Amino acid sequence: MPELPEVEVTRRGLLSGVLNQSVTRVWASGLPLRTTVSVQKLRTYLLGKEIAAIDRRAKYLLFRFADGTVLTVHLGMTGKLGLLAIGAANHKHDHLILELSSGQELRYNDTRRFGALAIWSAKTAREQEMLLHAHEGIEPLGPDFQPEKIFSLAQGKNTPIKSVLMNGRLIAGIGNIYASEILFAAGVHPLAPAGSLALAKWEELAEQTIRILNEAIAAGGSTIADFLGANGNPGYFQLQLQAYGRTGKPCPRCGTPIERFLVAGRSTWFCPSCQQLSAAKAVRSKKS
Repeated sequence: MPELPEVEVTRRGLLSGVLNQSVTRVWASGLPLRTTVSVQKLRTYLLGKEIAAIDRRAKYLLFRFADGTVLTVHLGMTGKLGLLAIGAANHKHDHLILELSSGQELRYNDTRRFGALAIWSAKTAREQEMLLHAHEGIEPLGPDFQPEKIFSLAQGKNTPIKSVLMNGRLIAGIGNIYASEILFAAGVHPLAPAGSLALAKWEELAEQTIRILNEAIAAGGSTIADFLGANGNPGYFQLQLQAYGRTGKPCPRCGTPIERFLVAGRSTWFCPSCQQLSAAKAVRSKKS
């Protein structure tokens, strides 16, 4: 699934090609996505409208039109957005095409159809966006992502720290890849109870989160299966992964083989030497 870096890479890759361009034609496959908008509604709200901005909230892209209309796109598991020349051959699993006044078309392609589309009218967009903000957690690359705040959210929670990092209602946009990498970088065992970590450890987790997400964006995201940026190119951050997907390979720090196990049903990778559970629990006892 595209995580925050991949969605942000997509957003940045689209900006120069779609800003200030008007929609001249709308095509939709009609096949159901996780949430779908009818082609008639898409045409009613988008035809002739100019794209004024593209923003991101968590894993959602918000295409803002000059009249106040907003098209929201969630890439789901396998969704991709790209720009092609008008008239380029359709690809299997194309589900939405917006032809633009620039002579290009914005395409949404989704093999597994777990993505989501929604239209917010100019009258309801403000209310809908407030609901989205209320539903999603703190933006890891935003000003509210402060160690004291996430430390406070974790108090009293015996939930494994990895599950907390991946809980989009608490912290937005972090999935399996980056949760594993953040915990490895901070030396925290994935099963450490979130409430057992001292503020100093949350400070380190926040620092590593920001660093890793920014480095992933700079590398074009991670292409583990089929992610492609808006320009059709894969990401390269997977070449820098320290723990994720490296079962049996030596830890980059100490040489101990990386191990894999399940946390809340999700594959998790860690170094049993650098991320000891007893050490994670001892962090709090030293500080308390």
